[in-house]
Amino acid sequence: MTLKLCGIGTAVPERAVDQKDAVEKAMAICPPEPEQQRLVTALYRRSGVRSRHSVVLTQPTDGDTASQDFYPPARDEHDRGPTTATRMQRYEADAAGLACRAASAALHQAGVPPDAVTHLVSVSCSGFSAPGFDIELITRLPLPPGTSRTHVGFMGCHGAMNALRVARAFVEADRRACVLVCALELCSLHHQYGWQDPETIVANALFADGAAAAVCRHADTSPGDAFWNLVDQASIVIDQTSDLMSWRIGDHGFAMTLSPRVPDVIRRHLRPWLAAWLGQHELAIDDIGSWAVHPGGPRILQACAESLPLVPPQLAVSRDVLAAFGNMSSPTVLFILERLQAQQASRPCVMLGFGPGLAIEAALLT
Repeated sequence: MTLKLCGIGTAVPERAVDQKDAVEKAMAICPPEPEQQRLVTALYRRSGVRSRHSVVLTQPTDGDTASQDFYPPARDEHDRGPTTATRMQRYEADAAGLACRAASAALHQAGVPPDAVTHLVSVSCSGFSAPGFDIELITRLPLPPGTSRTHVGFMGCHGAMNALRVARAFVEADRRACVLVCALELCSLHHQYGWQDPETIVANALFADGAAAAVCRHADTSPGDAFWNLVDQASIVIDQTSDLMSWRIGDHGFAMTLSPRVPDVIRRHLRPWLAAWLGQHELAIDDIGSWAVHPGGPRILQACAESLPLVPPQLAVSRDVLAAFGNMSSPTVLFILERLQAQQASRPCVMLGFGPGLAIEAALLT
């Protein structure tokens, strides 16, 4: 046991939109044909999402309809909304503030002053700028100007788990290291116009904005059972699945593809791979006390439940986070882990995330 999670902090934009309101707003921006409208409404309803937070909202759902002015109504059937440059300008303007709130909360929970941080690992797949929000964290928190920086970019929904692997390497190399991990995503900046592609509709219905941070130290320097240890991590890229999930930069934002075959692939491959890895730790799937499964969508959660298998209470926190916040990509698993820790959930705990590749990331915590 080398890495201890000494504090977790989360943050979302101030304003949120109810999912019923979100679908009405989306169809107002880009009116669908009557047959498309039925499909859009159904996919938003079946998304498992109740509300989502977004930096583009100027008024939240609060007894009235939400409002925003970032996405203008489509001028014609060929209009695809703001350019990627415009979306990235908004990312640069809003990313740092949200990241700072999450990082400050994590440092506060850990009881660690900002000037004790030695390494910063930032995570994002929804925007690019240089200098980035990692520089802003050093300036605003403030962290020491000599803080070592590493960025985990464009790895998708399991990005925070990749960052924890980097943090673990740092604390193994130097027991005095104090690593701040911060994952930030503004997925709502990539809303896609047009309703011809069901995969686009699903992405529009699921994704949202959020940030999460964790303070990581060597286990020997942070005693106490209140903190959870990261024991080991594993990953696998499933052969011949690279076309099933993608996140690509286009002229009008980043476009998500999510094949309806993904749940079937998870259903077939997850259990044998995970069981073999846990066996290296003399654990069986039935020995796992709690699960922090990234809620890529209700069908992905259901596939995990059927593969492992898991009963509904074991995925309740994942479903609750999806309902309350939507899929925030990389920060989402830390939102789930924060809730599990607050509930004093049973351990060991397994974190799971899925991303383009098709890749599966797992982490074992005690």
